[in-house]
Amino acid sequence: MKLYRLRGIRLFISIIFFSFITILFLDFYNLIPDYFTDYILYFQFIPSLFKFINLAALSAAGFIFILAITLLYGRVYCSSICPVGTLQDFISRISKKINKKKYYRKIKDYKWLRYSILAFTIISLLSGSLILVTLLDPFSNFGRIVTNLIRPLLILINNFLSGSFEKFNFFLLYQIELRNFSLVTITISSLIFLTIILLSYNKGRLFCNTICPVGAFLGLVSKLSLYKINIDKEKCNSCNLCTKVCKSGCIDKLNKDVDFARCVSCYNCLNVCPTGGITFMNSFNPGKKFSKVKFDPKRRELISKTFLYLVSLSGLSFAQVKIIPKKENKIPVLKKFYSSPPGSKNLEHFTSRCTGCHLCVSSCPTQVLQPSLFEYGILGILQPYMDYKTGFCNFECKVCTDICPSGAILPLTLEDKKLTQIGKVKFIKENCIVEIEKTECGACSEHCPTKAVKMIPYENLHLPEVKEEYCIGCGACEFACPTKPYKAIYIEGNPAHLTAKQLPAEKLEDTINFKEDFPF
Repeated sequence: MKLYRLRGIRLFISIIFFSFITILFLDFYNLIPDYFTDYILYFQFIPSLFKFINLAALSAAGFIFILAITLLYGRVYCSSICPVGTLQDFISRISKKINKKKYYRKIKDYKWLRYSILAFTIISLLSGSLILVTLLDPFSNFGRIVTNLIRPLLILINNFLSGSFEKFNFFLLYQIELRNFSLVTITISSLIFLTIILLSYNKGRLFCNTICPVGAFLGLVSKLSLYKINIDKEKCNSCNLCTKVCKSGCIDKLNKDVDFARCVSCYNCLNVCPTGGITFMNSFNPGKKFSKVKFDPKRRELISKTFLYLVSLSGLSFAQVKIIPKKENKIPVLKKFYSSPPGSKNLEHFTSRCTGCHLCVSSCPTQVLQPSLFEYGILGILQPYMDYKTGFCNFECKVCTDICPSGAILPLTLEDKKLTQIGKVKFIKENCIVEIEKTECGACSEHCPTKAVKMIPYENLHLPEVKEEYCIGCGACEFACPTKPYKAIYIEGNPAHLTAKQLPAEKLEDTINFKEDFPF
């Protein structure tokens, strides 16, 4: 392969992965099929590693492919597959457009910092905590940036356009509800995003080589790579062009050497060397190299534009409850456990595998999945939980079980999902509007898909009666309950998911006399 083509191939692959991953997180119309999601997420290192540990199947072994290609060609994952890597390249590109005289310089090797972060992350993992992986995994950070910062803006624009188009009888777009902004999640996502912007705007791939544990780990692996960037000291004329385009700042122009542990395999240096003094050679057989060609500026770039995902976007709308309480209740709801998503088996399984990428949060059609603060404890921050104040789990939906990239949420058939009990319904009579205001309600019973809540006679009215064995913990009753400030009916999460009973089919008591001409 000719050397100048490597950069073009890298650009093409990075645009493909970046575009499709961004689309996955912005797909609030749920247009992307599940199988397509699997193909794209298969090559994300941390989610794939966790899913493999959980399933031990080749269908979840994308990280092995990443390790193999790193052993061959270096940190190709960082340059082409990781969305945060491509995001940094976009920002660096913008900085060069703003300051056309700007160029890269050799950056100090912060070994102590990147390897300390890697060591603490591994120790944290071995101790059973995912807090550092959750905060530092590049895929999860990209997911949170898109889900919490970009997606809401697109939804606002969508709703604005939808309302405007309706005036002209154009109904291609429709309103999307936007619920429950998490200030903590937005703050953390914003801090990470600003850090990436500042570092990449000024120093290229400094984030990859100082903060990212995946970059540090793959950097260690790349030291054993078969093919490496090499500078031929005899051919090099010390023009310094390679240093100026090295986004990792890993080329030492004085010693004419490349720190391959920090090199992200962007291949920029191969394209600018006027003497052919930079080669991509077999480190175990220096005589074997990729074929070289004289630098041709007209063929320097194969791709000059990227794809942008433009979706329709805007306005806020919230579900309305018909019954408005006139009095406030007084008994607080104290939950011992919060529900984890269906398919997550139990809290230990979920919290030990979820990296908080928020793909399930962005994909949930009812928005019941929300980032946690302390619902799972301080070490479970940002991991999604079932927030029944925001929404409820749709009885006919299993999207989250299909798209989880780390195996924290396992696949379920719709039939199994409908019997998976993630929590049990609880009723506080003293908080109920029927008891407090002596008026009919029944919102909880009307919304219960399994009939675990039904209304029974009570003082010439009807009061909810709950049957926990039929409840699956979907939260429709809690979401629909209009009482304030505390709910009269709520879901207590199951630490380990159970199987609910199916309500026996009701038999028709009335018999029809078919001898009559008009039995109805």
